Amino acid sequence: MQYPATHVVVMGVAGSGKSTIAAALSQQLGWACAEADEFHPLSNIDKMSQGIPLQDEDRWPWLREIQAWMTANAAAGESTVLTCSALKQSYRQLLSDAQGRVLFMHLDGGADLIGQRMQGREGHFMPPTLLPSQLATLEPLTGNELAAGSLRLDISNSPEEIVAAVLAGLTLPAQSELSAC
Repeated sequence: MQYPATHVVVMGVAGSGKSTIAAALSQQLGWACAEADEFHPLSNIDKMSQGIPLQDEDRWPWLREIQAWMTANAAAGESTVLTCSALKQSYRQLLSDAQGRVLFMHLDGGADLIGQRMQGREGHFMPPTLLPSQLATLEPLTGNELAAGSLRLDISNSPEEIVAAVLAGLTLPAQSELSAC
């Protein structure tokens, strides 16, 4: 049976653990991994560094770059793991238009826990003051997204438990059939 390239998008607000989970999944699966933050233009980074929330017009070019990366990998027969906030359903729809199968793994948790995590981070351009705007923007996964294989994951669980839940929820070929990056 032939399997299409799969893109696992680890999504959620800043501080939810996207990088940790994506790195672990990439290692377990042997797939290429990218941080959506790497696709931001300097103007977006400057805004966020100053505590200015991004608007849709800031996000669309960034999301199109991410979608193009996903499509290029799929065209090469490669599956990927990607971190991306993907806060709105419309953003997820644009990403879903990439070549291959796109699944969203929503790392979800309470504002207090996420705020504590953000306070403990060093060297990240996203200040904790932007968390309320991200939470206000966040649109939960839709029933259609969940029915297509996307998952909502509780960040109060350990990273190992979250990764195990994602791996159990994916419909993948046997490990020997996976295309390694």
